[in-house]
Amino acid sequence: MHDHAPGIRGADSRRLLTISLTLTGAVFVVQVIGAIMTGSLALLADAVHMLTDAVALVVALIASAVAARPADDRRTYGYQRAEVLGALVNAVILIVLCVTVAIEGVRRLLSPDAHEVTGGWMLIVALAGLVANGVSLWLLSSAQRHSMNVRGAYLEVLGDLVGSALVIVAAVVILLTGWMPADAIASLAIAVLIVPRAISLLREVVGVLAESAPAGTSVAAIRAHILAAPGVADVHDVHVWQLTRGAPVFTAHVVVEQSVIDEGRSGAVLNGLQECLAEHFDVAHSTFQLEQSGHVDRDDAHS
Repeated sequence: MHDHAPGIRGADSRRLLTISLTLTGAVFVVQVIGAIMTGSLALLADAVHMLTDAVALVVALIASAVAARPADDRRTYGYQRAEVLGALVNAVILIVLCVTVAIEGVRRLLSPDAHEVTGGWMLIVALAGLVANGVSLWLLSSAQRHSMNVRGAYLEVLGDLVGSALVIVAAVVILLTGWMPADAIASLAIAVLIVPRAISLLREVVGVLAESAPAGTSVAAIRAHILAAPGVADVHDVHVWQLTRGAPVFTAHVVVEQSVIDEGRSGAVLNGLQECLAEHFDVAHSTFQLEQSGHVDRDDAHS
């Protein structure tokens, strides 16, 4: 049985997620205290987002641990889809958060004199959040390219980094001009910046669950490469999907020339096809059914 779990989903990813979770939890506590002290909605929104990130990172850690479990006779591909479910939870939480922040931001804009904000402490707390988010982002930057689940956490930390920067801008405006609506505007801007990332992640999750071809993968190009291989006469029933980010799977029925069968070159053709997909299309796991000309599939025979 093949091992379908790349190493990036192992201990290294969990270690990075754990460090990011620790930083996120610490900043969340600081931001909640800061929001209470300053009365800042933008700071509170960033704190709530931090809490959301902490929950998302916990989900990511659980999903990463589950995905690392080996395949068995019942779950022959292992548990990598757990990462996709973790990413789905992250995306939904982000969207709910954005709606909540937007509603409160609009309410404060309609009543700008009802809330006083202390810009000095708001600035200090936001700077602390910016530094912590920058460290977390740096830690996750490499792993997120290979794991959809880690990418979900990475996008949320990125949203926090931008959010902290917006809070800093709002705090500076309040300190220099005393214009309180800057706080509500910053909170709305945080929500607006997060939404596209959440929708993008949600779209990717739906694509995986729908077993669509991975983004950037051309089935036509793969088919052309197979047809160009020596000894191949035709190809049909081509399917390519992914278990999770960075784990594409490919299957196809390949009709080979009669000489391939007669001369016992089926193994060489099969090795060549698998090497071609791994080299040109980064498909590490491919399954081919080699057929001689005139072969009729059982399903086709009864259709």
